[in-house]
Amino acid sequence: MKLNSIRPRLVVVTGAGSGIGRATALRFARAGAYVVASDVDLTAAKATVDLIEAGRASAARLDVTDAEAWVAFATEVRVAHGVPDVLVNNAGIAVSGAFVDLTPADWDKQLAVNLFGVVHGCRTFGRQMIDAGKRGHIVNIASAAAFTPTPVMSAYSVSKAGVKMLTECLRLEFGPKGIGVSAICPGVINTNIGEHAELVGVDPELVARGKEFTRRLQAVAARLPFDPLAPDQVARAVQRAVRYDLAVVPVRPEAWLGYALLRIAPGVNRRMTQPFSIDLLQRWAARAPRPSAGPG
Repeated sequence: MKLNSIRPRLVVVTGAGSGIGRATALRFARAGAYVVASDVDLTAAKATVDLIEAGRASAARLDVTDAEAWVAFATEVRVAHGVPDVLVNNAGIAVSGAFVDLTPADWDKQLAVNLFGVVHGCRTFGRQMIDAGKRGHIVNIASAAAFTPTPVMSAYSVSKAGVKMLTECLRLEFGPKGIGVSAICPGVINTNIGEHAELVGVDPELVARGKEFTRRLQAVAARLPFDPLAPDQVARAVQRAVRYDLAVVPVRPEAWLGYALLRIAPGVNRRMTQPFSIDLLQRWAARAPRPSAGPG
């Protein structure tokens, strides 16, 4: 691997109010960078900034689906702090369900955040980096779903596959200009994306029970000496991608398995998630504990 000459001093992170975005912001801040933590929830972004040494970060509200908001945000960052060394496009949501149950509005919502939010970020800050004539790096958070299909996450998988392909296209276009572009592809990570996910075509009570069961599993994992699903695993991968200018970085064993199978046994990769149908999810949710009335 070849070391990248970039030394991140100014880093912009979207979706920095929790999960992978917060872990990434904290990691870059600990490494000495000034971090601009953006999120659609300004309170959450400020909570992340509060965890960083005073004077080393600032919070901003950003709706990544709004192209004009991106332009205004990028201008504010440049005026206040300069052109970023690193942009991390992390903000994302999940809209799942049987394909025939997904409406055009469901697709619009999914792609607006996960794909076009990344497009807008790459375009606005990529332009800044190019115009400034400085080396830079853009990291796009994709998913193992970008290369391993599932029968109940078509919209989500398409959005993340688009992020991965966009990344690889931009590596060819931006690379000669001194700007690296990386796609991080995590497997299962303990974040709140599932808490806010939409599962179309499933009884809302079953969805609530499934989310409650997931919260309990996450709480158990968080109490272990080493959280096997910790978002910091992804944050470490982000730093590694910048340091070595890596193209695609799977995170966690299941992600590496899908990435490897895509190359050596694509038929197996296509079929290994086939059992996870919407019917299976409904049966699983039906067996999950009912949501508790209070702390349990």
